Amino acid sequence: MTRQPVPLPAEHIPPGTADWRTPDAQRWLAAVPARWAHPLWALLALVASLIWDMVAAPVAPCTSADPCAADWLGLGVSVVLVLTLYWVWRQPRLALAGLAAVLTGFAVDGGFTAALGEPSALAFLMAAAFTAAGLVHRLAVAVRQRALALEAAGPVAQPLPAAARTFRRGRFSFALAALLLAAAGFGYWQAQQVVDAYEERAAGATHLSGRVTALKEDDDGIGILKVEADGRTHRFETAFPEDFPVDSRVDIVVDGDWAALVAEPYDAFGWELLVLVGSVTGLAFLANGVDGRTRSQRLRRGPLPVLHVLVREGQDDGRTWVFAADDPEGLRPILHFHSLYAFEDEDGDEEGDEDGDEEGDEDGDGLDAGDGPAAVVELGKVTEILRGEDPPQPLREAVLYGVLHVGAEVAFVARDDADDAEVSVECSVTAVKPAVPRLVELGPQRRKRMDPRRSVDEITAGMTPTAGPRAWTAHSFSRALGLGLLLVQGGGIWVTLDEELSWTWLWLAVGLPWLVTAVATALTWRITADRDGLWVTGAWRVRRIPWNVITSVRHSDDGIRVGRAKDSPVELSPTGWAWLERRLGREPHAGRAVEELQALLLRPELRPLEEAPTGRQGVPVGPPLVALSVLWGVAVLLLL
Repeated sequence: MTRQPVPLPAEHIPPGTADWRTPDAQRWLAAVPARWAHPLWALLALVASLIWDMVAAPVAPCTSADPCAADWLGLGVSVVLVLTLYWVWRQPRLALAGLAAVLTGFAVDGGFTAALGEPSALAFLMAAAFTAAGLVHRLAVAVRQRALALEAAGPVAQPLPAAARTFRRGRFSFALAALLLAAAGFGYWQAQQVVDAYEERAAGATHLSGRVTALKEDDDGIGILKVEADGRTHRFETAFPEDFPVDSRVDIVVDGDWAALVAEPYDAFGWELLVLVGSVTGLAFLANGVDGRTRSQRLRRGPLPVLHVLVREGQDDGRTWVFAADDPEGLRPILHFHSLYAFEDEDGDEEGDEDGDEEGDEDGDGLDAGDGPAAVVELGKVTEILRGEDPPQPLREAVLYGVLHVGAEVAFVARDDADDAEVSVECSVTAVKPAVPRLVELGPQRRKRMDPRRSVDEITAGMTPTAGPRAWTAHSFSRALGLGLLLVQGGGIWVTLDEELSWTWLWLAVGLPWLVTAVATALTWRITADRDGLWVTGAWRVRRIPWNVITSVRHSDDGIRVGRAKDSPVELSPTGWAWLERRLGREPHAGRAVEELQALLLRPELRPLEEAPTGRQGVPVGPPLVALSVLWGVAVLLLL
């Protein structure tokens, strides 16, 4: 029997609110960006063309006339370029502005003229044009989706609920941006200190011309240049030894025991790198904060279109999935986003200030918890999800506020469950994304990714009651993984013992116990179900878990976890390689085992009638594997 969605009281559904029905929802979903416009292709094209251009373009040598000193203009262009690559993925509008700035710098540097004779420069222009076309297409699709959403909602418009109007975004991103930009400013100040110290000392130093007499590398691989000038030999570290061949002439400045190459006057690379990283990340967070705050304010500005929909919280990642109002079984998800609870503040202060590091992004999946009650509630959700203790979430009736399109901000009103008389208000903290298959998923796996669960009825349909115990054991993929890890273990022992006694032996002491456990589990894990409970065989022992203390059985991160009412869960990991099994078109063996164990847990009539004998309970192989590892280590020491 189909479980009915949790109803929303009629007084919380604004009069005239239209149902978002499947035909309209599917039209909206069909208007998603084309696959050719996926930002991955644009990023690959841009990065490949940039690498080609950097490799093909000749590097200007360091000379006295054009020294390799601090280049703040070039660093600024690099900041804009890296930000543009990030925005291509996250924020199309900012990406267009960044791309325009990069192309302007490219033109000023003579790039358009060079493109006529240099294939690498031409490839960059073509990649930039392809990227721009994809960005414009994604923005045009958003306009189309807005129109379809407004058409489905009709003329009814309502203001946001009071709780949603006090929900703020941007503060967290602004705080991070301030810290990162401060770090960039500190790096710039330190680099300028290095530059000013050199220029001040060089102004009063003696300028000489010397001859390069030798060039070699020290033990750290740093180029050492020997220059003879005015009867003395000076030694200089150089980052570009190829610019100073032996017997060539170089200019130096000398002030007592201090000397410097005019072509390479100082090394401020570390500080420049801090400026680059701090500026890129700081400006990215600043832009995200401004964009998130702007979108949040726009959502509260006036009445919004409303739609009657169904929502469900995702079991694996806490996303909110939206379904059409006439899809009571939740078979066809339309869109999804992360959301947090909004609480009305009686004093009028701003509660629930929330933002992620991907505010306003078009494709973001990130989620950052903020301060206040919203963060506490969401932290509880995340903790339950990570522990695998949260029960399957029901479908709920909801009213969705906002103009729907890829990258939109929305809010919705719904009841948490059928036993809760009060309704809750939640606001999105990541942008709306359509429920379409990911780019790397093919064929039947697309549907499995969006609705991977099977009902208990489907699972039990293929199971029949048996008198004898049921057993699930390591299969071919799990054993292959175990053998691979065993080879890694043996090679690690060989490499470590091949060296003299040093701190690297600590890696063996730390990593070997984990490897032994993983190898033993992958090779011989076993779960046996009998009349009274489960026998779980891991690397080191066999555990008995009665049926009446089992709270859950889950498969995640290539492991199986059996929850217990009082004691800590019993875990087996690894039990295979689910990612590879799916890519090869096979259902993960451990996942199938967990489904059948869940069915036995929920349907006692399917449990075996007999108790498992000792021979069918499994044997842990961790202890003999330890002995084998010790023998292998002794053999390695004798052979070396």
